[in-house]
Amino acid sequence: MARWDSLSDDETQLLETTFWTAGGSRHRMAGRLGFSKSKANALIAGLVDQGLLAETGAERSSGGRRAENLQLSADLGVLLGVDIGATSLDIAVLRPDLTVLAHHAEPVDVREGPGVVLAVVRKRMRELLAQSGFGARQVIGIGIGVPGPVNFDIGQLVNPPLMPAWDGFSIRDYLRDDYAAPVFVDNDVNLMALGELWRLKRSLANFLVIKIGTGIGCGIVCHGEVYRGATGSAGDVGHICVDQDGPLCHCGNVGCVEAMAAGPAITRMAIQAANDGQSATLAAQLRDDGGIDALAVGRASRAGDAAANAIVQRAGSLIGQMLASIVNFFNPSHIFIGGGITRIGPLFLAAVRQSVYHRSLALSTRQLEIQYTPLGERCGLIGAGVLAMHETLKVRGVAP
Repeated sequence: MARWDSLSDDETQLLETTFWTAGGSRHRMAGRLGFSKSKANALIAGLVDQGLLAETGAERSSGGRRAENLQLSADLGVLLGVDIGATSLDIAVLRPDLTVLAHHAEPVDVREGPGVVLAVVRKRMRELLAQSGFGARQVIGIGIGVPGPVNFDIGQLVNPPLMPAWDGFSIRDYLRDDYAAPVFVDNDVNLMALGELWRLKRSLANFLVIKIGTGIGCGIVCHGEVYRGATGSAGDVGHICVDQDGPLCHCGNVGCVEAMAAGPAITRMAIQAANDGQSATLAAQLRDDGGIDALAVGRASRAGDAAANAIVQRAGSLIGQMLASIVNFFNPSHIFIGGGITRIGPLFLAAVRQSVYHRSLALSTRQLEIQYTPLGERCGLIGAGVLAMHETLKVRGVAP
């Protein structure tokens, strides 16, 4: 286990920079940190001796002796990353450089409450650690994402619309008996934003990550940091109204974009189209399988079904309408879209783009790029690892 408590501020800063930039040579690290070459060499040598940094592989030579690449040492221990969705669970054991050592995914229903879901999480953690050849004492940090607003300082959900039974429940306390490592809990889409920030090596300072699945949420990166707001509810965009005469949302209001364009809304529109005789393809799906999901709508759309195309375009247009307001307000450089809905196909993304560009101010969209998240389905899980490593370094391994 790492001796975090003895680290100086400069040593911590060097470790954090190594993590976020995927390392580099001693000379390059000195330049990034603004340290003199001698100071950087002394700090790096000390961290290598402590087993916190490792020099592995040689950089491409530009003449002379090839410099060794720095990275966080594998001897630090391992991270546990947990991405809890409304209907799914992903857990992984990761190295400090976020290499995935073991991974497990399965369906869950967060409405069953924290006791049921976290019992599964606890069991899978033990199994994956054993599979990787590690024990609980070698875990240095745990990052957990949940589909609801989180008070980040205390790691508790606050009035989560999709999972009311979790309100005020302490996930940290639940895991404290099993692990001495610090546990960090955040909204699942904030984890996706962290994942993208790490992938980009912090090269973009102001961007948004939108997750569209059972619900709709937004991760906000502002000046290179995830912005959580005063009480942790920043980015809860699923409850922005897009139709004053729209349907009732589970939050108690009407016309929320989540109630009209998320996965369940797409399913409802598809079932209605099948029952009304608007789509023979969707009707056959309903008859043969007894149900329709958003992915089935996507398949029908890609096959040229007119009713499915209309559903996909309507959902994308409504989400774009919501995003246009945020684009005008925040002026991001990029919007990355993730979540299960990304598998619906290119027509959905095209509809979102068209709506955003049509409704936003020209100056706000002049350099705006809108795309599906490059990390895909791994985005939340990688983000959980980022949360665990980044915050563990910040608190120097002391459990909050």
